[in-house]
Amino acid sequence: MAEPKTSRPFYRPQAGGELHCGGVSLESLARRFGTPLYVYSANQIAERLAMFQQALAGRDHLVCYAVKANSALAILKLLAKRGAGFDIVSGGELERVMAATPEAAGRVVFSGVGKTAAEIDAGLKAAILAFNVESEAELALLAARARKLKIRARFALRVNPDVFADTHPYISTGLREHKFGVDIRRARAIYRSAAKDRWLEAYAVSVHIGSQIRSADPFGAAIARVSKLAMQLREDGITLKAIDAGGGLGIDYHDGAFDAAGKVEEYAEALNRALGEFDGRLLIEPGRFLVAQAGALVTRVLYVKRNGKKTFVITDAAMNDLIRPALYQAHHEIVPVRPRAGRACVVDVVGPVCESGDFFARDRKLVPVEPGDLVALLDAGAYGMVQSSNYNSRPRAAEVLVEGAKARLIRRRETMADLLATERV
Repeated sequence: MAEPKTSRPFYRPQAGGELHCGGVSLESLARRFGTPLYVYSANQIAERLAMFQQALAGRDHLVCYAVKANSALAILKLLAKRGAGFDIVSGGELERVMAATPEAAGRVVFSGVGKTAAEIDAGLKAAILAFNVESEAELALLAARARKLKIRARFALRVNPDVFADTHPYISTGLREHKFGVDIRRARAIYRSAAKDRWLEAYAVSVHIGSQIRSADPFGAAIARVSKLAMQLREDGITLKAIDAGGGLGIDYHDGAFDAAGKVEEYAEALNRALGEFDGRLLIEPGRFLVAQAGALVTRVLYVKRNGKKTFVITDAAMNDLIRPALYQAHHEIVPVRPRAGRACVVDVVGPVCESGDFFARDRKLVPVEPGDLVALLDAGAYGMVQSSNYNSRPRAAEVLVEGAKARLIRRRETMADLLATERV
């Protein structure tokens, strides 16, 4: 089987053989670095970025990777070297970008509903591209900090277009009842008011309607409303240089064919149509689409336990390592690294954390596994490591980046000394 180019990078060179990432077997990585272990494909991350860049090649654009999806310094550096910008939502994420690739500061947009004065100051001093402002109160604070530091602040008002996106309610952000952005009907007046402040520069208008959205239609609907606003502002003498379309393009977490390049083309076409006469720069903020399918969580089976009619596969990874199934009831394909012969049976795949919610799959058909076997939880490159915790005093996993036939450790496994270092008795 050839290594896939547009779907998952995890494959078996021979039918029924051992699972690989690039030219490296996951079994060898588990021996070398232990489990639980996050494994990422550098090649696929680069390919996914290139898909957006190529699809938008006919328009001035910047792909700003959503750092919250996976903030590993090595991944940030990998993307920056290929021309990506960054969408951040905290001062900590700004620090990560500056640590990994300080030369990319001018390609950073700062989103998030609760920026502090200290975070705003850090963004101003770093000379970031723009602040995506989420409220009138935040805009007033941005103006005050810019005045104090004597640094003119570029901003985009994040508007709420009241567009429904068919996704999980926890990651839908484009309706009026959500905490994000300002009502698009108020935006024109806010821009007019801001134009009177010499320390503010209206750079763009921003929108983000949610995450894991599989259809291009909601993106087009949102951008059509934002583009109309930009044209109205031009009539008011306020010429925006950019429109920020946000992120949210989804992937397929289930087993099956997924045409990533086709999805990106469809998305780009929807945005280009909706932008209409707007001829400024387009910013987009993909996160999950770039890194989710590039990553897997490799874990070892500890026990196979039968309780009445139920069979439990207990692994050394737990909800503290990957919380998405417990938090969102999210689906991740689970595959053995080295498959055994035999008929699949229905099992629950669970971790050792002392919570009934500590599961990766319930009532899932899985081929036979035995204690000591390795299994891989696919599509774990986004919102896996970044949402991990030390619950039950469990050290967080190590991370490995695979580039072709080479693998390197990009985050060592935590130790108990790390966990205890900040505490005092």
